[in-house]
Amino acid sequence: QVQLVESGGGLVQPGGSLRLSCAASGFTFDYYHIGWFRQAPGTEREGVSCITSNDGTTYYADSVKGRFTISRDNAKNTVYLQMNSLKPEDTAVYYCATVSIVAQSGGLRMYGMDYWGKGTLVTVSS
Repeated sequence: QVQLVESGGGLVQPGGSLRLSCAASGFTFDYYHIGWFRQAPGTEREGVSCITSNDGTTYYADSVKGRFTISRDNAKNTVYLQMNSLKPEDTAVYYCATVSIVAQSGGLRMYGMDYWGKGTLVTVSS
């Protein structure tokens, strides 16, 4: 069956770094765009970043641009999110999902998230 499994979350001090992984199975991974999302307590889930299936084009929310880097290894069916210069406001549960459509105009927008992982918690605190 389709599975997306996030890992790499944890507690980190402000200014620190973490690398999240999203391991996929049960579907043809390199056919799908993959997105990262996050949800902090009491807030709506927001899109963070996306990487396309065909040419690996990357997209970022303004709030993480210049600090986060998304990449994918199709041989390992895995997408990564390298997070640097972390801030307390980055604290959230981070999810990966398959994405059908991604657009950047007017802010990062992603549509058609058919499959989701269960998330990994990132806490940025001193």
